[in-house]
Amino acid sequence: MASSPNGTHKPRPGALQKIETDPAHHLAGPFIPQTPLDANAQDPWSIESRGFWSDIKSLRWVVVPSSSFKMLLIPIVLWVNWELMAPYVATGFRNPFSPLLFISHRVSTSSDNDSRYAKGYLDLVFIAYYIVFWSLIRQLITIKLCRPIARWFGIRKEGKLDRFGEQGYAVIYFLFMAIWGIRIMSQLPTWWYRTEYFWIDYPHWDMKPELKRYYLMQAAYWCQQLIVLLLGLEKPRKDYGELVAHHFVTLWLVGWSYLVNLTLIGNAVYVSMDLPDVFLALSKLLNYIQYDKTKIALVFVFLGIWTYFRHWLNFVIMYSVWTQFDFIPETAKRWYPAEGVWMVWWMKYQVFVPILLLQFLNLFWYMLILRIVYRALTEMKATDVRSDDEDEGEPDVVPDGKED
Repeated sequence: MASSPNGTHKPRPGALQKIETDPAHHLAGPFIPQTPLDANAQDPWSIESRGFWSDIKSLRWVVVPSSSFKMLLIPIVLWVNWELMAPYVATGFRNPFSPLLFISHRVSTSSDNDSRYAKGYLDLVFIAYYIVFWSLIRQLITIKLCRPIARWFGIRKEGKLDRFGEQGYAVIYFLFMAIWGIRIMSQLPTWWYRTEYFWIDYPHWDMKPELKRYYLMQAAYWCQQLIVLLLGLEKPRKDYGELVAHHFVTLWLVGWSYLVNLTLIGNAVYVSMDLPDVFLALSKLLNYIQYDKTKIALVFVFLGIWTYFRHWLNFVIMYSVWTQFDFIPETAKRWYPAEGVWMVWWMKYQVFVPILLLQFLNLFWYMLILRIVYRALTEMKATDVRSDDEDEGEPDVVPDGKED
């Protein structure tokens, strides 16, 4: 207990209170009342190229759009040249650049009307290429689309422009992936969490091409996000460890579910995670532009969606893992990768644990969300007096790029 000047004892703030008032926390920070839109700013994390080769060696291509674009363009040019020249010099040889651009390992016995794909080592090549792709898309959206929108709303602070861009990108990415994931689920027997089909007829090793493409694009996105965090290529947050843990657990789920042919349950987990992130990011955007009343209304919508998708549906998935695992055919309850079966008895826990860990993170954030909603209802005032936010102390950046 800390003592005040008059000798009385003040309780130290608890961990949750510290987090919910921390302007640098990725969840709580953006909901803290913002400083005036034209407050000062500065961004030491430049996105200017230092030369193409230098950007490649330093991995700055992750945040430099011109370099990531060149990296994407080179395989496309090589692929086109092979397609044009192969009929004359390499008849019968497959284009070696195709695995970079398109999914590989088609099942040879599948028909043209219902083509199927297996997993294979060339999937890693596809993921590597689309890590670069997501790096470019992310920077184009944050810089070319979201920054002008933020400035139109009167935001001048460099740090806040960055955060606005990050959340704008999150809205677009997670909305697109949520719609795509729901579309894919609608074509599967697992439609809207008919969980028994996670296990019936296992192994599900032959994937529809759209499911495989969706899965690998998701893997590339999360790998790209982890690279940015681990290499410190963006302005760091105080909850760095929390975000890294989330990304590692996500990649654990993605990698293992793909490896052991549980892509149907993986699709269900993705859908339960992506849609709530749309409303979380949108709520943050409204807070940045100080649409306080609209933000409060949307937070309640977000709270309901988060509760249903991140908790109820996740508990439904965990319940299925725990109680329906034995729906797997007896012939598949063995470790024999050559036939695509991996479901020995202990794999039940290998599937259950990462989903449980993800749920622990979600419950932790859920407590923060509830406290944020409570604070918004009890403490929000109709005044322009704002507390310091996550980018306090940074000088202003005016439209011509010069600092005030």
